[in-house]
Amino acid sequence: MSIPTLEQETPAEPKRERAERLLDRKSNRSTARIVPDRRRHRRVPVSVFGRFMREDKQEYPCQVINMSAGGMAILAPVSCEAGERIVTYLDNFGRIEGVVARPFEGGFAVRIVASLYKRERIANLLTWLTNQESLGLGEERNHERVVPRINASKLILPNGKVHNCRVIDVSLSGASVACTVKPPTDTVVILGRMRCHVVRHHEQGIALQFVELQDPDSLAHTFG
Repeated sequence: MSIPTLEQETPAEPKRERAERLLDRKSNRSTARIVPDRRRHRRVPVSVFGRFMREDKQEYPCQVINMSAGGMAILAPVSCEAGERIVTYLDNFGRIEGVVARPFEGGFAVRIVASLYKRERIANLLTWLTNQESLGLGEERNHERVVPRINASKLILPNGKVHNCRVIDVSLSGASVACTVKPPTDTVVILGRMRCHVVRHHEQGIALQFVELQDPDSLAHTFG
């Protein structure tokens, strides 16, 4: 039996080493995609109410108790199995899709399925909610209110009736509206195309809080 010389071994060894290095690199790249993604979103305690829809189209009330741009923990009257897709409709956040990561007593954890833009929006809103709570500020003081250049709008009530109104001032989170009708507080109405809650009455009309925090560019386009 012939014994391989050093010259014969040398070409083969680098090939194996290169293959091992390539496998290591692929493994490291896969790990880099998964592990940091779990850790880069810091969960913050919140109390956000809403509802969620299961795969069978049944809807249930829910409360989010902690949240990040990548996931959330939900309290609900029913439990969901890991892997089930759900759609949540949350105050301020609006529609968020996700996949149940694991159930726990009284609820379940959800991995949020969203675009990068949506995740950034969630992160920004979480920062706003955290600052609002820590500073003890109302929504009027968290966002600057401006007098719109285009102040004529429509107010749509739950019964479908449409009333002309005048927007006195507006911010990213709400508006003050002069109108002849004053729906009860907590009534959901539509101002233009934005869903709102009536939060209080004033001499000229009503104060509204948007269901979702509005984008500055959208507000500028709507109200000038």
